[in-house]
Amino acid sequence: MQNILVIGSLNMDMVIHLKEIPRVGETVMGKLHGYVPGGKGANQAYAAAKLGHGVSMLGKVGNDDLGKQLIDNLSNVGVDVSNISCQQDETSGIAIIYINEEGDNSIVVLPAANSACDTDFIANNEEVISKSKIILIQLEIPLEAAYLAIRLAHKHGCTVMLNPAPAPDSIPDEILKLVDYLTPNESELEKLSGTPVKDVDTAKKASDILLQKGAKNVIATLGREGAIWVNKDGSKVFKVEDIEVVDTTAAGDTFNAAFAVGLSENMSIDEAIAFANKAARICVSRNGAQSSIPSRSEIC
Repeated sequence: MQNILVIGSLNMDMVIHLKEIPRVGETVMGKLHGYVPGGKGANQAYAAAKLGHGVSMLGKVGNDDLGKQLIDNLSNVGVDVSNISCQQDETSGIAIIYINEEGDNSIVVLPAANSACDTDFIANNEEVISKSKIILIQLEIPLEAAYLAIRLAHKHGCTVMLNPAPAPDSIPDEILKLVDYLTPNESELEKLSGTPVKDVDTAKKASDILLQKGAKNVIATLGREGAIWVNKDGSKVFKVEDIEVVDTTAAGDTFNAAFAVGLSENMSIDEAIAFANKAARICVSRNGAQSSIPSRSEIC
């Protein structure tokens, strides 16, 4: 059995540094940092492998050089790439990432081949899902495909982690009821709950709304405030030490991967969240997506 299966997107990131992220109608000058392998799914698979754990990736790339680079990059850190397929009539996904002087980012995603990671593709890979212990899913693939993956994972008794990024306007209650761990960031939590999230207290209130809709555990990442875990038994805040923030691009992906690794190694939820916080803290101190993800030796 493969411990962790990541189902999601693979993109090549075009990273641009600028003083401030432009407002509507505004033109600003920026500097190209470079092209870096990314995509939420690929980032999470890469991070899990770099943290020293067996992980497989299920997704789609295009019939181009970028697709080959994306697959090779994952393979080089030990990700099982045998379930990544090439969409012959498409280019690989691209993400354009703007990063300001404070390290905050704004991202535009061009899905391309990721759009072919559809319900037919997921259904055809039910056996791959059934052989996995933990399924980690994001929402940079078609929503109905992600929801089908959740249904199949639940059907086969897998632990289901849903990182709802990018967040849709809502997630059906019947899907939330199948999710063991829902892991939004502040903006995603706000959008899904329909209530403002400004601090730990409002994050708890927003998480409670999602619990009422069916989610078993909500683990929300709150940037410099760390993370909050909320379930029917109560809530707990996990603080992080201050660090100079350089680039937050892959912080959420690193957190999710590290949490999945912790669960797969039979850590308690408290231990797994603390482990994930340490990994994400190192990640934000560096530039890039996958290039910023720490190794296991840097955390332990």
